[in-house]
Amino acid sequence: MAWVPLKSSTERTGRSPRPQGGVRVRRGFTLVEVLVALTIVAVALMASLRATASMSTSALDLRQRTLALWSAENRLAQIRIQGEFPNQGRRSFDCSQAEVQLVCDEDVFATPNPQFRRVEISVYPTEGARVRLSRLVGFATNLP
Repeated sequence: MAWVPLKSSTERTGRSPRPQGGVRVRRGFTLVEVLVALTIVAVALMASLRATASMSTSALDLRQRTLALWSAENRLAQIRIQGEFPNQGRRSFDCSQAEVQLVCDEDVFATPNPQFRRVEISVYPTEGARVRLSRLVGFATNLP
């Protein structure tokens, strides 16, 4: 078996691995560059996930508040249509809408004119909750 010398990279490819002047040509990315890029992408993705979750929560809250306002408007419309002249005081009742559990508190107050009553409807997500979703004020009359 005869000894055959190996060809250098210059002889195999026909080009020099180093350009003139001894400077090495860089190809690709270093590990540090890849890690920095991955960190930037991860931070951007986390921010977008947080924004998406926030928008989803806001949409659900807006839906609940809209349904609460509709419940209060429905009660005031019912008083007007039926010609009710509610007694003074407070009463609570279920006023759920679209499978959302809601509780309405109706406060009726006297006014300086005995033919009118001020009706305040407050809507809460559950009975005894502190967060009021909606509040609507209207008047009931005892006029013919």
